[in-house]
Amino acid sequence: MTSVAVIDYGMGNLHSVAKALEHVAEGRHQVLVTSDAATILAADRVVLPGVGAIRDCMAEMQQLKIDQVVREVAASGRPLLGVCVGMQAMMAHSAENNGVDCIGLFDGRIGFFGDALAGEPGEYKVPHMGWNRVHQIAASHPMWHGIEQDSRFYFVHSYYLPLAQAEGVCAATTEYGFEFCSVVMRGNVFATQFHPEKSADAGLRLYANFLNWDGRA
Repeated sequence: MTSVAVIDYGMGNLHSVAKALEHVAEGRHQVLVTSDAATILAADRVVLPGVGAIRDCMAEMQQLKIDQVVREVAASGRPLLGVCVGMQAMMAHSAENNGVDCIGLFDGRIGFFGDALAGEPGEYKVPHMGWNRVHQIAASHPMWHGIEQDSRFYFVHSYYLPLAQAEGVCAATTEYGFEFCSVVMRGNVFATQFHPEKSADAGLRLYANFLNWDGRA
């Protein structure tokens, strides 16, 4: 039986992620919610979830040295999945909370929807919340297996990754007043701005794909 570690640093939507993974695992994979570095580093696959403010998330990760553990997992070649703020934490920097340096697996810098939507019509509210289409760029990637192009996933976020900050690593885009990068990937790392665990069948399929993914495109 293989194992998947859901990283617990006190800020993630841990149990909903773990329940979704357990549902698709069907007893073939052990799902571990843990903050223990040795357990995370020994797992076959790792998920970095996240909700809330990036400043608080990064502070907790740094206190527990989770940021370094995530870098080690990424360097190991084992499949690593980021979810929502977990994806944003993988970037170099976020504009949230007057600017926060992040883990730096990707060079991107996270921006604020309120600034980008300032000139758009009033129907675009912050946060971007609800179901929206996800347009796959690398549709042949194993993580997209069985997921139709432009499937809807569930979003809740006020900060986003601009396309200009995701050159060469953007795996999918979404439109909310303008087009932004909603999924990034490189090597064994795949990260989504949306919440698969809240995204019905398409989200569960993404998690099932993750449990079957060997970390290669």
